[in-house]
Amino acid sequence: MTIREAMVNSDRQAGPARAPGDVADVLVIGAGPYGLAAAKAARDKGLSTRIVGRHMAFWREHMPAGMLLRSGPDWHLDHAHELTFQRYLDDQQLNEDPIPLALFLAYTEWFTEQAGLDVKDEHVTALRHDGHFVAETENGSIEARQVIAAPGIAHFTNTPEWASGGEHTCDLVDFEGFSGARVLIVGGRQSAYEWAALLSEHGAEHIDVVHRHPKPRFAKVSWGFVDPLIDETLAHRGWFRNLPQSERDAIARRFWEVGRLTLEHWLEPRLQRVTIHADTPAIDPHAFNADRIVFATGYTADLRRVPYLQPLQIATRNGFPVLDESMQSSQAGLYLPGFTATQDFGPFFGFVKGAPAAATLVARDLT
Repeated sequence: MTIREAMVNSDRQAGPARAPGDVADVLVIGAGPYGLAAAKAARDKGLSTRIVGRHMAFWREHMPAGMLLRSGPDWHLDHAHELTFQRYLDDQQLNEDPIPLALFLAYTEWFTEQAGLDVKDEHVTALRHDGHFVAETENGSIEARQVIAAPGIAHFTNTPEWASGGEHTCDLVDFEGFSGARVLIVGGRQSAYEWAALLSEHGAEHIDVVHRHPKPRFAKVSWGFVDPLIDETLAHRGWFRNLPQSERDAIARRFWEVGRLTLEHWLEPRLQRVTIHADTPAIDPHAFNADRIVFATGYTADLRRVPYLQPLQIATRNGFPVLDESMQSSQAGLYLPGFTATQDFGPFFGFVKGAPAAATLVARDLT
């Protein structure tokens, strides 16, 4: 073992200590899939790396217990393809289909431990750059030469302009108060139908699901078509952004067909007491006599909603950050993988599936 390897191994075991004037090579803000994946990739390069944020916060705070995932055992967090979800399942002698939320969270905890990542549960309130980056937290400041920020999509909830008096699925994870209620769910993707199933199972008296597009079909979905797209992204810098618009549109349509017009087969038997109103161009919530309204209306990028990034005045387009071929923003040294990268890199980076590839792209560029 070289001296450098010994230093890196020691750093992974103990985690970097904070000290005045101590400048880390990399600060990772956010401990969701993209943050954890990027942190491991940076550490594997031998860079001193600090990670702040609540471990898998969005998944723990904005997904309901009992939720089942659309992903399979091939979705994981490791750019090196070693600490994979499949390896964890094999070690635990588990083979579950579909995969419960709790099981994937257990995998991320195992991944974090095995990778030697020291996640500090701290909230960043502001990030500024003055020769190097300084992140302000409730426990003081953290200095770093480069930053990987992976803000959770809870920042980007989307609701109709007419929405009032309802709740977005992002904020509705406790269904105990819905027993006997009449519920209107606006939206037609997986979350709309899965929340409908869960609400039905928690005793809601009646549930209406209404959306503008046709009724989805329920079938076993394969996400295998994403693999060659990710391979191209890693093999050719700027691959997605350099495609003709027609090809980018075709990829978006494929995701629409798989992700919205086709939903998981295991949902259909759980919707027997749910009334579906598809192809509804104009939605009048008052027509449904609902006690509660739930908006399953997805997410839209607006970087202004991430408070700690405001001091940097990052260039944006359509609410997304303008990124280079390595997911670096207009602020040199600041990388924004995950949902915020989907405009420039493709819709697959809005899913866990893209986390190892994003980590690879960012880590290649870190100095």
